Amino acid sequence: MKYLGLIWAGLFRKKLRTTLTLLSLIAAFTLLGLLQAVNSLFSGAADFLGVNRLITQASTSFTQPLPMRLLPQIEAVPGVDSVNHSQFFGGQYQEGRNFFPQFVVNPQRLRRAYPEWVMPEDQWRAFISTQDGAIAGKNIAERNGWKVGDIIPLNSFIWTRTDGSRLWEWRLVGVFDGRDQEWSERANLMYLNFGQFDEGRVAGARGLAGVFVVRVKDPQQSEQIAAVIDAKFENSSDETKTQSEQEFQLGFVRQLGDIGLIVNLITGAVFFSILFLTGVSMSQAVRERIPELAVLKCLGFTDHKVMWLVLAEAFALCALGALLGMLLASVVAGALPPDFPIRTDGFVWTVAGVSVLFLTLAVGLPPALTARRLKIVDALAGRGAESAFERGLRAGMDALFRRRDAIEAEEGRA
Repeated sequence: MKYLGLIWAGLFRKKLRTTLTLLSLIAAFTLLGLLQAVNSLFSGAADFLGVNRLITQASTSFTQPLPMRLLPQIEAVPGVDSVNHSQFFGGQYQEGRNFFPQFVVNPQRLRRAYPEWVMPEDQWRAFISTQDGAIAGKNIAERNGWKVGDIIPLNSFIWTRTDGSRLWEWRLVGVFDGRDQEWSERANLMYLNFGQFDEGRVAGARGLAGVFVVRVKDPQQSEQIAAVIDAKFENSSDETKTQSEQEFQLGFVRQLGDIGLIVNLITGAVFFSILFLTGVSMSQAVRERIPELAVLKCLGFTDHKVMWLVLAEAFALCALGALLGMLLASVVAGALPPDFPIRTDGFVWTVAGVSVLFLTLAVGLPPALTARRLKIVDALAGRGAESAFERGLRAGMDALFRRRDAIEAEEGRA
């Protein structure tokens, strides 16, 4: 700590250059914090889901519907507690950008499949008895100012009514929340009663379900139960693929591409640019202070101590930029809407800390070694510390000049 003033003075010797470099580091670490938070969100997006639920979809794709007649056959498999059918609705509310997921379900079966959703008993009964009923997550209802009894128009980009219209009206009969903080943060969806949906859609689409949500009695037997379900419909026109709810959700996310790879490539490109910029700034700062470093050695500072002072300056610059950048990333993440719940958690801060250490060594070690090799006589004479390349280049130039002088001398004698 006794060298803190010396480090700070050396760091801000050129205030404008240091400030611009610091701003670049802040921007880089802000981007790092947000991108790694997104990466962490997608990587752990399904961790909170129940381990006792399976998803049965068509073997070709989850977009291919399955006939509703499969439900009692799946429910009859030993070890299955209950089965719910779920169909993605794909509706837009008001302006086109106001989109949130909606699923058409059987209300009674939904309650058994997802006990994590909590709602007053009278609202559950209303959802069961109201054919055009709908329930919305607390976050969605608060964001749109909905209250029980409102009529919610949804324009589906998938499902057409028998009259040719894509506009469906749903009566809001309940608002549900999660049983704990984790589920409460994900109350950003809407459930629609299957009654109006199946009766109102075109005849060719009736009697079909998107996927089946299978709740098992013993999570330890999930793999065996999934194998039995798929074997039951093997070599039929309705072959199925059954997997855990976590695997199904991650498979859906992967339809967008390898999010982790994309995020890491962007982060790598940004850090390569910042690495080059910061490295040049640190090297230039050391070159400008060669006489000052020589004076420090004259005052008794050892070669190693001067090297560590330069490394400490690099660390202070990178750490300050990282701290401010990560704080800014946390503020931005906290200001995002609830349906995009990214957070700069401990893992993201750990990644930032490792990045600071790597960046410090990458940009600080070369000038620190230059300062360590510095000879006092050369520095005070204005020659500074030269690398092997610079020494070779200077020797070559000296040889060329000597050769030129020799040629001129011979021409003069002639």
